[in-house]
Amino acid sequence: MKTIEFVDPGYSGEFTRTRRACRGIVLRDGLVLLSHYPASGDLWMIPGGGKEEGETDRDTVIREVAEESGYLIEPRDCALEIIEYFGDLRHINHYFPAAVAGETERKPTDLEERLKLEPKWVTPEEALAIFSRYDDYAGEKGMKRGLYLREYTALKEVLGIGG
Repeated sequence: MKTIEFVDPGYSGEFTRTRRACRGIVLRDGLVLLSHYPASGDLWMIPGGGKEEGETDRDTVIREVAEESGYLIEPRDCALEIIEYFGDLRHINHYFPAAVAGETERKPTDLEERLKLEPKWVTPEEALAIFSRYDDYAGEKGMKRGLYLREYTALKEVLGIGG
């Protein structure tokens, strides 16, 4: 597994909190699954989320993708770890290539419902084009810039595409 670190210009130099998340790079029929939040300034993400107490990384990615998308997945081994530092936070993200193994009921959180979360299948090139705009979100939108840079990097590394 490869590890990449990003340090945001606003990083305090010392983290006091750590968040761990697992994300699925899910492929089906040449398309990649993304989570789209149209009520949040047209935000996109690779599906996944925070690890709960007692969960393995594999359990986390299976649960999170199912809750957000309604798809049951079969993840392969973790292919990439991206560690981000911003403010006083260290955010550790694990990326799992995965295939669809079935369907289940979606269980979005209240926040995801307010942001109108929609699972969307797009070509890998479309996904890269969305996330490649990370520099458009510099300055006051720095968190979105970091998120898009992270997702762009993950897609390029795990799928081996893009320049």
